[in-house]
Amino acid sequence: MQISRAGEYGVLGLMNLARRAPGELAMIEEVSRMEKIPESFLAKIFQHLARAGLVRSNRGAHGGFALARNPAQITVLEIIEAIEGKIIFQRCKLAKPVCSHVGGCAICGLFEQAQDGVKDVLARTSLRGLVSPRAKAAPSLRSPIRRPSPVRARRP
Repeated sequence: MQISRAGEYGVLGLMNLARRAPGELAMIEEVSRMEKIPESFLAKIFQHLARAGLVRSNRGAHGGFALARNPAQITVLEIIEAIEGKIIFQRCKLAKPVCSHVGGCAICGLFEQAQDGVKDVLARTSLRGLVSPRAKAAPSLRSPIRRPSPVRARRP
């Protein structure tokens, strides 16, 4: 699974809106220029986000886009799934499974754990968390990797 450029641009666009005063409208041209995202592509992405209830739009001379909710209440998972659709790692979780091993495959269990982990990280990350001053670089959400200590052969 790979998050598409549309998913990345959706997060960047909403981060731009989250840095503004609550309710402040931003023109798509301005967000596009500031985030270096093609304007027509960003407009399509914002249509998906508006349908999902994450942004609201006002038309007219003083129109533009604003967040529909507080940035602390909008998760990265919501943004990604509004653009990409549900995150599903394994084919057996589709509405119409296309796997001949449905119902008891060890791979399915492994992929489900991986999917749950990814979704958990994205669901725990809010727009507010991404734009906070302490999130200058990518937020570190990983726990330290524990490597098993080397096993030494015992001498008789």
